Amino acid sequence: MALAFGKVIAKPSSSSSSINPNPNLCLITSITSILQNLNPQIPDFSPLTKFSPHLTPNLVIQVIKNQKNPHHALHFFNWASNPNPNPKNYSHTPLCYAAITDLLLSHSLFSTAYSLLRHSNKLSDFLICRFINALGHCGDIRGAIHWFHKAKNLGREHCVYSCNAILGVLVRANRVNFAKAIYNQVLAEAVVEPDVYTHTTMIRGFCKVGMVESARKVFDEMRCEPNMVTYNTLIHGFCKKGDMEGARWVFDRLVESKSCEPDVVSFTTLIDGYSKRGEFQKAVECLKQMMERGCSPNVVTYNSLVEGLCLSGRVDEAKMMMSRMRLNGLRDNVATNTSLLKGLCIVGKSDEAFKHFREMVSRGMKPDVKAYGVVVNEYCKIGKPREAVSLLREMVTRGVKPSVSSFNAVFRVLVAEGKIDEGVLLLKQMSPMGCSPNFLSYCILICGLCKVKGRMQAVEELVSDMLQSGHNLDSTMYNCLLQGYCEDEDEEMALKTYYDIMNKNFVIKQDVFSTFVKVLCAKGKLKEGDTVFEGMLSQGIPVKWES
Repeated sequence: MALAFGKVIAKPSSSSSSINPNPNLCLITSITSILQNLNPQIPDFSPLTKFSPHLTPNLVIQVIKNQKNPHHALHFFNWASNPNPNPKNYSHTPLCYAAITDLLLSHSLFSTAYSLLRHSNKLSDFLICRFINALGHCGDIRGAIHWFHKAKNLGREHCVYSCNAILGVLVRANRVNFAKAIYNQVLAEAVVEPDVYTHTTMIRGFCKVGMVESARKVFDEMRCEPNMVTYNTLIHGFCKKGDMEGARWVFDRLVESKSCEPDVVSFTTLIDGYSKRGEFQKAVECLKQMMERGCSPNVVTYNSLVEGLCLSGRVDEAKMMMSRMRLNGLRDNVATNTSLLKGLCIVGKSDEAFKHFREMVSRGMKPDVKAYGVVVNEYCKIGKPREAVSLLREMVTRGVKPSVSSFNAVFRVLVAEGKIDEGVLLLKQMSPMGCSPNFLSYCILICGLCKVKGRMQAVEELVSDMLQSGHNLDSTMYNCLLQGYCEDEDEEMALKTYYDIMNKNFVIKQDVFSTFVKVLCAKGKLKEGDTVFEGMLSQGIPVKWES
């Protein structure tokens, strides 16, 4: 027996609670089994009759959500709309219509969902917002806007749900100016009484694109009380912009608020902003204020401080902060240690960074792509590409997908050390290692090979692979190709490359052009040389002729 609020109540036995935690589970399973065996052409609902006395909105919603086939769910929904018999006078609630609508829309059955709601005379703002969100998720912005106007034209109620939905869709799609236009329109037309979500969505949109003053204006003109999400969104927007004075202004408004008080997100966002600005005294003061208000810092809070200290090269202080974190009962994670790795590399303590990385692994920690990337880049920085490649292979064996930026760092150092063939071999191994080369990967190796006499055939193979991968050559690469063919004294391919450059309206570097003309003249192609020279002058391109 247990005493609660002055009354003696019985504790449920562990056995009874574990036997049937969901009393509807058997009903759901039985109904689902019947639905799966229905003939979709001529459905026979008589096997469902025995479930009529058990119908409740909660049961109907659970059955709908349990269906993998939306048509099975729709059959059940239609049957339950008018069960025979109906001893408890069951009827669908708005939440039941929401459940079936959500399921149909998740399978892109828009017309089916619309037909159901129209024939049931249940088309409402509450349900239309689901169409708007679903279309937005599919990237159909025009369709989402069409449904918003449909909600406005219903004429039976205000369309705050649909308004909030379309604003959310536009903000997620980075169409903030469009969202602003709709927001201003609905305010001017008074078709919507905006709620806290309406204003917060616009604040999030403006902050997302760095328009924090516009976000602040919305905040100042809010027609309702801000909530925690509103405050934290605006604080984050100012911090992201680097405007800590603005962030502190919002934070102070939050402290003065009667309806909200700062939470761990508020404090952590502010601490992170100060840390990124290198204002650690203010960050630590904020941490102290946080704890004085009874708000416990979490791992993210400490990670913000550790990262800021490390990026400023204050590694010893970062280590002390990690110790403080542990004393407060929090375990450092991969992000914490990745920041420390960065800090050690910044202050030139490469060996200590490598040692710490190995200690992370030995402690059972699983470094992610960012942690590996820091160490790979450091190996490249100190001229140890083979160790970097070894680490890339280790990543693959541990199930971590290497980033293309790590490969590119290796390519740069291999080219710089004249080990281009190793780079080409690694490039061909990238896809099996779970990473596809990007434009920069090809550019580094192609331009490197072009500087080595007699390697233009290998260059052409790489160019072919690059084009097949969907990457096009840019001006820099064309100049490298032209220089390479000139070094090989292949005037025919040099001429072809020159005309390709001209056709694409790319600029030829003056030193490359000079070399090109010299090769033409040396090969006895004086006429072609004069034509090229005159062509460049006619286009107004400054060139310097050296005999």
